[in-house]
Amino acid sequence: MPSKRKEQRWSVEKRLEFIDFRLFWEGQINRSDIMEQFGVSVPQASNDLSKYQEVAPKNLNYNHRVKKYFSSDSFKTAFITPDADSYFRQLRDDMLALKSNPVPWLSYEPDHDIVQMPKRNIDPNILRIVSDSIKEQTTLEICYQSMSSEEPAWRTISPHAFAFDGMRWHARAFCHKGHIYKDFLLSRIQETGKIVERQEPVEPDEVWNTYFTLTLKPHPKLTDSQAKAVAIDYDMTDMHLNMNIRLALLYYYLRRLGLHQDCDGEELPSREQHIVVANKAATRKALDNANQKKEAA
Repeated sequence: MPSKRKEQRWSVEKRLEFIDFRLFWEGQINRSDIMEQFGVSVPQASNDLSKYQEVAPKNLNYNHRVKKYFSSDSFKTAFITPDADSYFRQLRDDMLALKSNPVPWLSYEPDHDIVQMPKRNIDPNILRIVSDSIKEQTTLEICYQSMSSEEPAWRTISPHAFAFDGMRWHARAFCHKGHIYKDFLLSRIQETGKIVERQEPVEPDEVWNTYFTLTLKPHPKLTDSQAKAVAIDYDMTDMHLNMNIRLALLYYYLRRLGLHQDCDGEELPSREQHIVVANKAATRKALDNANQKKEAA
């Protein structure tokens, strides 16, 4: 019974967030919007609007002619923090058919499209086995096709985490053949074999557990006006942006930003490469340390 009451409180809060969301992004809402989104009755939708008015009485103006509530001139969100990501997530999820809500929270969607990257084919049964191995802390045999080998080979790994490099999902695992931690692309695991208890202790993944602060700045060859625009774009403070990144993911992060592994972003044209690494020496040293202790499969 307690869990049921908790679930009910959560659903009411979600509906109040929805009202806040619609009022902020679209400036209007009515009872049918709530009914369609959450499948509630007319009395429940009316009750939700009444509860919202109790919390934020100055946010709404009711128009009797069109039977809608409109955002007032003094409107301030009461249940959500306005976030551009939440808006674009609605558009992205709609394009990718990944709707987390039965009906999109936006009643109006401007014409939009996204650059869709090729899908990486990951066998769900293999993913389940690797995920179970992480959960149960077991050692697993996999048949893996490495790009450094002409043919696939069986390997014994002890996976402990998943990592996304911006395009592909990896299993972070201890490779018992090389006695080193590696990143195994899940899409290249062709088969799984024997699963056994971890009979030998596996030392901690130091590269995974270590974080590095990468500092970014606008390209030095940008004009002052251009540099300020880049700083606003990336939400920089004092023309710098500090990113706390796992050492194991630093190389992938730099690659996604279009920066060379040796951090020579400043040699690229400023019109193409808008940001560069500010703490170059420290970043090179961090990459060297990571490369000495890890290897990509």
